[in-house]
Amino acid sequence: MLRVLQITLALTALALAWGSVHAQTYPSKPVTIIVPQAAGGANDTVARTFAHKLGENLGQQFIVDNRAGAGGNIGAQLAARAPKDGHTLLLTLGTALTANPALYKKIAFDPIKDFEPITPVATAPYVLVVNPSFPAKSVKELIDLAKAKPGQINYASAGNGTPNHLLGEMLKTVAGIDIVHIPYKGAAAALTDVVGGQVPVAFNSMPSAMPFIKANQLRVLGVASEKRTPLAPDVPAVSESVPGFGVLSWYGLLAPAGTPKEIITKLHAESVKVLNTPEVKEKMASQGAEVYSSTPEQFAAMIKEEMAKWAKIVKASGAQID
Repeated sequence: MLRVLQITLALTALALAWGSVHAQTYPSKPVTIIVPQAAGGANDTVARTFAHKLGENLGQQFIVDNRAGAGGNIGAQLAARAPKDGHTLLLTLGTALTANPALYKKIAFDPIKDFEPITPVATAPYVLVVNPSFPAKSVKELIDLAKAKPGQINYASAGNGTPNHLLGEMLKTVAGIDIVHIPYKGAAAALTDVVGGQVPVAFNSMPSAMPFIKANQLRVLGVASEKRTPLAPDVPAVSESVPGFGVLSWYGLLAPAGTPKEIITKLHAESVKVLNTPEVKEKMASQGAEVYSSTPEQFAAMIKEEMAKWAKIVKASGAQID
């Protein structure tokens, strides 16, 4: 028994020493950050701003690898199965982890067991936008028009299971309207068609929509958060016209489960340092995002809470993807 205990203690000491050595030398090669959403979308924009500065601080390339598809499931699964050495990370839109378990009948990863949360990186409200030629100039006018023309107004999304899709379904449920979902392969493609007038309405993240709003190529009707955002204080919240409507999207950094704690600790400290730089704060804000960080433990608790919240939203909307 004593011999077994001695061996166990020795192995534990070796593991701690291995983690410490690797944390000191980490990163020893370029780091891949898997983004499970398409290039040109909000998470991609946030990830590239964050990765560039993190790479500068740590002296290695942090390469953004877009692996879009299945509402984020493809990229998340890939990250979950990656080597546990900190050289492959996941920077994802929150709903890929928090909404997908309720939305999809089967996903090939466990959002809790398969990842080590590091920190949230940013939050960004979604906005309800329309083509400038669309007659509705407010949320109320859109709802009135949809009630007058049930099933005749289309809304675009970045794809089945994305927040754009779920927000549209949530609006249908809470406002009691019938609008038709048109899924695209990514936020950029959806916005292109809304700008072009092929589809009149969309929910899109503020970072994706902001350039088009500034150029008067899109009209913003409201923000999809529970209250107005300081990023655009003059834009009303959708909840002001539709009580009970609203969510806030976030983007977070995670590593495969089993990544040494020392590497997680180092990544957390360096990430927080990056997020607190005026350069990153200003760049994020110009794109419609606010930097946001927490401890790994707080982040893990947030993921669990958000999973419960989105499960209720998905159930109420009736949305389901095979």
